[in-house]
Amino acid sequence: MKVSSLYEVLLFVLLILLQVLLLSRISLFGLATPVLYGYFLLKLPVGRNPFFVIISAFLMGLIIDIFLNTPGMNAAAITLVAMFRKPLMGLFFEKEEYEDFVPGMNTAAAPFVRFTLFTVFLHLTLLYFIESFTLFNLVNTLLRIITSAVSSILLIIAIDSLIYRRKSGEQS
Repeated sequence: MKVSSLYEVLLFVLLILLQVLLLSRISLFGLATPVLYGYFLLKLPVGRNPFFVIISAFLMGLIIDIFLNTPGMNAAAITLVAMFRKPLMGLFFEKEEYEDFVPGMNTAAAPFVRFTLFTVFLHLTLLYFIESFTLFNLVNTLLRIITSAVSSILLIIAIDSLIYRRKSGEQS
């Protein structure tokens, strides 16, 4: 098993545990719930097989749905985001000549932040509209999307920056 595959498996398990055991219990101001498990899709290499990306996203969403007792909402939202991952990456990142390019704050900070913003907003918009399944209380749903997205994006960028800073500190 390659080191990158082991890293992906560990990231998969760690993000599920963080989301289920810690982050799903947080509700800032009764609106914002940080959603971190989408970070897994952000950190997969560009050349990763799209079938693998979609299946792993579905499994992640399904596992989270099982633990949080949300019937398919997370699986549907994250699977739809995984389907659009490759075209979205083409919008935000230059065409890389190698398949092992992993987006991050250390490789391309500005495109990674834009990609994170768009992906997280897309994921949370899908998730909260699937959850509410109505436009009746649209203002509350939009507030939940915005506040959760801001908290999730800040958390993702902070974690990615800390990981990069720690890795670069170890090499010095």
